[in-house]
Amino acid sequence: MASFIKIYEENPNPKEIARVVEVLRKGGLVIYPTDTVYGLGCDITNTRALERIARIKGIKLDKANWSFICADLSNLSDYVRQIDTATFKMLKRALPGPYTFILPGNNNLPKEFKKKKTVGIRIPDNRIAHALVEALGNPIISTSIHDEDELLEYTTDPELIYEKWEKLVDVVIDGGYGDNVASTIIDLSEGEPQVIREGKGSLDILS
Repeated sequence: MASFIKIYEENPNPKEIARVVEVLRKGGLVIYPTDTVYGLGCDITNTRALERIARIKGIKLDKANWSFICADLSNLSDYVRQIDTATFKMLKRALPGPYTFILPGNNNLPKEFKKKKTVGIRIPDNRIAHALVEALGNPIISTSIHDEDELLEYTTDPELIYEKWEKLVDVVIDGGYGDNVASTIIDLSEGEPQVIREGKGSLDILS
């Protein structure tokens, strides 16, 4: 049965953050708030945890297109090939914010993602997500949790999320109501920006 932990975004309690990070380090799965929808995540260096998420999602791990939640742009060079100045300036303008940027991956990607030529990078404007990644010391995986409701694609109420996921994950963070609009996805791996999905993030950053 998952723990249900209340963390306030304005001032995340370091003790509660440490409690969640300990779960992540042991290979646990965590549902946490971002600046868009709630995400399901784990430590990207933990193979067992990655496999658990793949099973829950009903996909093969090597086919997964998950984003890496990073604390800031200093993590980029760990997983992304060198990018040009114009691309970097766009990232600085947009992040932290409700965007996922698809960038060319480098050889340091965790072995489960080695076959991938690209990686999706997220730096949410959310203090809870930021505190988790900072305390863990490396990115966490992010995949949105969907709702079966045909009108609402994403569940926004943490208590309902907990009811649905308590037997599948190890921690559900109650960070207040989430949004029900996902991030804007922009592919920067081929030079010219390509909008893959228009979501919460404004496309003004492209002009």
